[in-house]
Amino acid sequence: MFPQIVKIIAITGSTRKNSSNYKILKHISEQIKTGFEIEIFEDLDTIPHFNPDLDTENPPKEVVLLRNKIKEADGVIICTPEYVFSLPGSLKNALEWFVSTTIFSNKKTGLITASASGEMGHEQLLLIMKTLEAKFDNNTQLLIQGIRGKVDAEGKIINEETKAALQNFTNNFENQFLY
Repeated sequence: MFPQIVKIIAITGSTRKNSSNYKILKHISEQIKTGFEIEIFEDLDTIPHFNPDLDTENPPKEVVLLRNKIKEADGVIICTPEYVFSLPGSLKNALEWFVSTTIFSNKKTGLITASASGEMGHEQLLLIMKTLEAKFDNNTQLLIQGIRGKVDAEGKIINEETKAALQNFTNNFENQFLY
């Protein structure tokens, strides 16, 4: 098993409360093995607009809080929708606050885009996270298309293929932490 509790910060790219992306992260947190502790960060709407002038000397307290959560975590999972063929502005904004840091460098990361289509948003997420030097591969990234028909109002995954894909993703993400 795992020698210690593995701490994961999970970030939902949607600012909508109880979004499909939040439900997926909740599902993963319930399915992940004992020995993992997942905190779902839902406060992207509190992160101020990126301002390079404030980035290094005096970043806003909300940015410092998120940076510390990621720094202290053993791994990160991001689950996001696609808005207008791109990442949601709130997620992209938050990620811009990490460009001048090495917080994501070699950080074990899982990336999920769950949306109607999601292809372009997913490509952008992979490119940004590669730029930030996050550690992920084909086994720890997942595109779920047509998400609204695959999760019910209570957050239960009702599509068997999606359920299997999420279990496979979760297993692959967990396996990164085997020592």
